[in-house]
Amino acid sequence: MNIYVDFDDCLCETAHYFTNLVWEMFGKKVAYEDVHCFNMQESFDLSDDEYKRMMHKGHEDEELLSLEVTPGAVEVINEWIDKGHNVYVITGRAYSHYEASRQWLDKNGFERTKLYCLNKYGREGLFKNSEYSLEIEDYKKMHFDVAIEDSPFAFKFFDHLPKLKVMVYNRPWNQDYELPNNNYYRCYDWSMIKKLVD
Repeated sequence: MNIYVDFDDCLCETAHYFTNLVWEMFGKKVAYEDVHCFNMQESFDLSDDEYKRMMHKGHEDEELLSLEVTPGAVEVINEWIDKGHNVYVITGRAYSHYEASRQWLDKNGFERTKLYCLNKYGREGLFKNSEYSLEIEDYKKMHFDVAIEDSPFAFKFFDHLPKLKVMVYNRPWNQDYELPNNNYYRCYDWSMIKKLVD
């Protein structure tokens, strides 16, 4: 099988990190459970300047390397690889964050995964000549059997794969979202993901 795995909030606890960062930087206390929108500026009620400063700080290499691993992810991913499956980490992070992201994967037990930066959000910093950066048209040439994703915004990137099974990692910002069809499964942890995929 070819398995697509999103990075933030599937492999690591990015939203938990940002709730702490917003408190440290601006004194705004927002519980993780109250992050009901994928747009962090809206979830944290930040001005344009505050949002820009938060995103800059949150994407420094040292900060990216500090993110906590989502429980169970390492064991399941490596079991899949041991069984001969191909695991592709497909992130919407800009390619300028590729090296820090690769380093995080390598130090946390995901060293055998492949990492690609997909221009999901039209962010600056994508290097088109890199082997590990993808524009949408390049990504659509790839085939996946299973995807693990938390963002409803990203579901549109699965439209070209009608048989794809999508494991939706349950997070506060997707709990009220109606899943598109019967190929989508709401999952509450990596153990449940493993059972459904296996």
